[in-house]
Order: sequence, then structure tokens, then C-alpha cells
Amino acid sequence: MKRLTSSAFSFEEIITNGYLYVDKTEFIWNLVEQPFGTYFLSRPRRFGKSLTVSTLEAVFQGRRDLFKGLAIYDKPYDWKPHPVIHLDFANFNASNADQMESYLNDKLTMQASSFGVTLKGASSSTRFENLIRDLAEQEKVVILVDEYDKPILESLGNPYAQDILELLKAFYSSIKSSDGKERFVFITGVSKFSHVSLFSGMNNPTDLSMRSDYATMFGFTQEEFESNYAEHIDVAVQKLDISRDDFLAKMKNWYDGYKFSGNAETVYNPVSVSKFFESPDPLFSNYWFSTATPTFLLEYCRNTSFDFKAILTDPVPEIAFDAYELDSIDPLALFLQTGYLTIKDTTIRKDRTYYYLKFPNEEVQWSFEMYLLNVYTGYRTKEISSTVEALIKNLGSGNVTEVERIVKNFFANFPYAIQLNDEKYYQSVFYALFYLIGIDIEAEVYTNDGRIDTTIEEGDWRYIFEFKLNQTSEIALDQIEQKEYFRKYLRSGKRIMIVGANFDFAKRQISDWKSKEIER
Repeated sequence: MKRLTSSAFSFEEIITNGYLYVDKTEFIWNLVEQPFGTYFLSRPRRFGKSLTVSTLEAVFQGRRDLFKGLAIYDKPYDWKPHPVIHLDFANFNASNADQMESYLNDKLTMQASSFGVTLKGASSSTRFENLIRDLAEQEKVVILVDEYDKPILESLGNPYAQDILELLKAFYSSIKSSDGKERFVFITGVSKFSHVSLFSGMNNPTDLSMRSDYATMFGFTQEEFESNYAEHIDVAVQKLDISRDDFLAKMKNWYDGYKFSGNAETVYNPVSVSKFFESPDPLFSNYWFSTATPTFLLEYCRNTSFDFKAILTDPVPEIAFDAYELDSIDPLALFLQTGYLTIKDTTIRKDRTYYYLKFPNEEVQWSFEMYLLNVYTGYRTKEISSTVEALIKNLGSGNVTEVERIVKNFFANFPYAIQLNDEKYYQSVFYALFYLIGIDIEAEVYTNDGRIDTTIEEGDWRYIFEFKLNQTSEIALDQIEQKEYFRKYLRSGKRIMIVGANFDFAKRQISDWKSKEIER
């Protein structure tokens, strides 16, 4: 049984130490067999980008011996060695442009010293261009850039972010200005910023991020998972004392579900799979999310009253997957590119593709919404969990009085500083709270005479909620009754409870709440 690792990202280290390697070299051969190419591929963090870059490095160093038994080994390829400039920004640490410049120069110095070359020029961009030129005197250069956007993402919200962006723009422009001296260029990242020179002007790299033929280059398909981890699966099934089918279903629910093209097969998160099996006592838990909590994104959503519920209910255009500007950040684009949301389905409208989105799996959904509620409310995880459990119990039994008490307490304890004078803010928090529970909740449900704020179904009950800000619960309840929002549910077989709630911004709480059961 092959040994597993979730912490080694060097292809050479994995092969020489006998660790399990899921063969992705067919994809790599499809790229390197071309006489020249400049490529970009975006994937979430901890999804195998660094290992892929390391594998490419071994290919262009001519290390064919490492690939014996893999798909690329017998392919028609010359294995000619090339000088490889490998820039990895995963450990970026700088807070302003001067520190960024020093960081880039340190990276270049390490690369130059490995080739016995002296850097020339004053700026990092000039030194980078001269390094490419000097190395290309003998053989064309291969450039591999891993996590190119880490400095940008780490600087979001930083007053010096624009300065760092401009510095990187000049630095990456060296790649474009040296394309005649390059054999191959491969850049990875989480996101795509339109103002970085790498993605502007002529000679843009070929973007593989949403291409169906590269959709499974990162992560494991179901077949890859079951064939490569067969022995580990047998051991886990025995330890957990469940059937193989039940085990595979749970693994799929927890760690599969990422889709990187509209009609592509879904893939498992490789880090989560490895960490699950590495444990002596297999446990279905959160392994990946804890390494990449989107704190900035969640705070941005809160401060801008981002409509969280809309991204899970409304289709989004293909442009949501594309580049964006630093001064006009679209949280939706970042949620997609960082892997917290993925493609559920597609639809065509007037010859344009639109996507319905979802959380990839249980691991991401539970953790993401727990963090979301923490950022929105200031509650700790334990407090959120206890609130959730109480809501499940009382919604299912129709104890609307207790539901009122729990929800009122939930909102009353919000920290003063993080509340917004916006009705949508409270609706979003309410929606996220109930969505987290796993209860059947719908937002902004259309009827023939208006739009219901929220409906919830649990047990024998259907709840219809209308929210107001700085008004009264009577106004909210009257709106439900006058517009007869409940009529579409009269034949559902469920008991119907209508609820009007008013948020008082001055008091920072739900000031009043009225409920009424509808007679069928």
C-alpha cells in the first residue's frame, strides 16, 4: 500500500520516497509537446498547483527517470533540458511596495545563484528580464510562476495595494517582453486580475481555467479516487465498520463536487482526501477549509451588504468567472475562483451561458456558513451550533414562540459595530442561519401578487416570513395576508405559519414579531 502525504509538493520527493502519485502527466504532455506555449490555470488553494509546477520543472530539466511508469514516459518527447526559472509566491510576506521589491529581488537572487549568474539592473523587473536573456544564451528558458496572485490577494484592503499591483505589473511584463527567448511559460493562481500586465495587451497566456479538456487536471475524478486509493479505502471501510458503498457515498458528499467547466466531471479535493486517509482514525471532518478561510471576503460581504442568498438561487453570467479589477472587486468572482462555490448547472439565454452555483460539498458548506455567521454576528462557533440545534427542534414541532425567542436573542447579541442599517443585511443573515441548519429555505419567492421574503419548511410546517426595517411587525404580517402569500401552499399538506418581524436599527434588535397560523 502506497504511503500518503498531504504536505509534500515536490514531484521528485513524492516519487523517490514512494508516495502515492495520481498520474496527471497526460495533461502535462499535451502542454509540453507543443514547441512553445504560455499558459495560465486558476484553481483554489491546496488543489495541486504546486505539485503540477514541480512536475513541469522535472520534465524541462530532462529528468525522464522520475517518470517511469507514468503516462508521459513513453510519449514522443525529446526530454531536452532547459534552464527553468521557478518563482513560488505561496509564502509571500510583504505589506508595502518597498518590501515587495525586496521580496522579488530575493526570489531572483536565489534563481540566479542556482545557475551561477549575476543579476543585472536596479529594479526587480529589469533584473528579471536580464536573467531571462542571460539564461537564454544557451537554451530557451522555461518560466514557472506558482501562486502569482498571492501578493495581490494578501494586500486586499491594504492602503498600499495599488502600489504593489503596479510593481507586479512591471515585473510580470518582463515575461511578455522576453517571449522570443522562452520555450514554455506556465502560471498558476487562484484568481485573475485584469490590471496585471500578464493579462492585458497582446500575447495573453492561453487560459486553461474553464476549458473542459483541462477540467480534471487538478483534483481526483471518481475513477481516479477509487483506483488509486483502493487499498486505503478497504482499510477505512474496515475501521469505520460500514459498507463500501456507504463509505464511497459519504466521501463523495464530503470531499467531491468541484466542477471547473460546465459539462465536466466533478473532482475531489486532493488535500482533503489525503488528510482523511493519513489519520489513523478516519473521520469525516473539515480538512481543507481551515487552511484557507476567506476572512477578507466574508468581511467585505458584511460591509457591503452583499446579497449572499442571491448567489445560491440566481444564475450568474460567464463573466463572473473572468478577471476583475482591484478597485472594483466582485466577491462572487472570488468565491468562484477560490473554490468556495462551484458550478451546479448551466443554462443558455440568448446564446449566452449562465451558471447556477452551489457549495462543492459538505466540508465547504458547513465550514463556510459557520464562518459567515461568525463574521456577520460575532458569535463563536459553539454559540452558533447551540442556536442551530434549538432552531431545528422548535421549527419541526411548530413551537413558534420558542423560535421567536431564539431568533430575537440571536439578533439582539450582534455586536453594535457590525450591524448595518439595511433590510437586506438582516435578511441575508437570517437566510444564512437557516440555510446552515440544512432546512428547506427559499428566499424572495415570487407569487402572482408579489414576492415573499423567505419561506421555510420543516417537519409538518411551512413558515412564511416577511421582514421590515424600522416599521412594525403588523405591517409585515398584513402584507402576507393582504397579498395572500400563503395561497400557493394551501394544498401542500403542511400546516402554515405566517410571521411578520421588524428590525429596529436604533435598538439593534428585532423590536416586535407576530405570528399566526393559517386555517386551511
